[in-house]
Amino acid sequence: MSLWKGFGELPRSQVGVTRWQRFRASVDVPLVMIIAVICGVGLLNLYSATHGTRHHAKFDQQVQWIVIGSIAFVITTLIDYRALVRLAWIAIGGAITLLLVVRLIGEAAHAKGSYRWFNLGALGGQPSEVAKIAVILLLARLFHDAEVHRLRWQDVALRCIALVVPVLLIAMQPDLGTSILLVLLILSVGFLCMPNLWPMVYVTLAGLATVPIVWENMHWYQKQRVLAFLDPGADPTGAGWHTRQSIFAVGSGKITGKGWMHGTQNQFDFLPEHWTDFPFSVWAEEWGFVGSVALLAVFAFLLVWILNVAMSARDRAGTVICVGVGAMTFWHVVVNVAMVLGMAPVVGVTLPFISYGGSSLLTFFVAMGLVASVSLRKHGY
Repeated sequence: MSLWKGFGELPRSQVGVTRWQRFRASVDVPLVMIIAVICGVGLLNLYSATHGTRHHAKFDQQVQWIVIGSIAFVITTLIDYRALVRLAWIAIGGAITLLLVVRLIGEAAHAKGSYRWFNLGALGGQPSEVAKIAVILLLARLFHDAEVHRLRWQDVALRCIALVVPVLLIAMQPDLGTSILLVLLILSVGFLCMPNLWPMVYVTLAGLATVPIVWENMHWYQKQRVLAFLDPGADPTGAGWHTRQSIFAVGSGKITGKGWMHGTQNQFDFLPEHWTDFPFSVWAEEWGFVGSVALLAVFAFLLVWILNVAMSARDRAGTVICVGVGAMTFWHVVVNVAMVLGMAPVVGVTLPFISYGGSSLLTFFVAMGLVASVSLRKHGY
């Protein structure tokens, strides 16, 4: 499909100007501005977390990833989301292939034997992040097909299996956090977009019934994290260390915080992985309760705006894409902040646009590009 379909009747001398003017008028400026604000907060926070340490190069790397992500955002915005939905099966097939390949040539994460990364220089990354975008596109394709065609139960079963496969492959890496997020994403889209909620209730109950089986098949360190969440004081210098230090950092920020680059838990390196898993702890210690609420309010505005785009989308596929991106963002924020506050196990979930890391950052830029693409075409652009 041509990106500029519908402009062929205009005189050649006016086509370029009209395209640019209509594009500029249709760009979702609030969405772009709120992403820019969150990225700015992320860089401010990352500089404080890494300045003067051996990790100081992470700040420059993050700036580079933001530039690359911004380019990906623009490219995704320019591509008609309906064309991407038509390629959903190819996307999910590619994601599953990458998840299988990473088991063969992937790099083991630390000493726990989890294979999540490709270490191919500039081509390195986490296939699980690709799976998030692929699942959102496949959900949009599923709802589009259900609206246009009368699907047989066999067709529905095939699509459900295609959604479950990446979840299982990611859980086998093992990556408990991402697999849980994908499940929450799928359930959220189902509950918000399906006209009949009873099938989703049955699916949710069936999923809860498998919890004992999941527990028995979890790795020892994953069980330790869950037990440390239930009782952080049981192993304060081991599995409970991350949670306890994070809670100390958040609590020590009090109302207005200790000031930028003056957080003791952060500067004295008591907070482990505070540039990836615990950036909210750094922010809460330095900016206090007021700053924490302000940051969560910014995320809330982003989510409300995404849902606003979903309600104004020109078709069901666009609505499902926005709901999927909104659900992914919502659960990332909720799980990360809950981790920081000791209200959820430490499962390595990033804070969107705040946490350090190219794979996660690029995924969210592409996801927001999908929302911008839906917004750009809601009036027939």
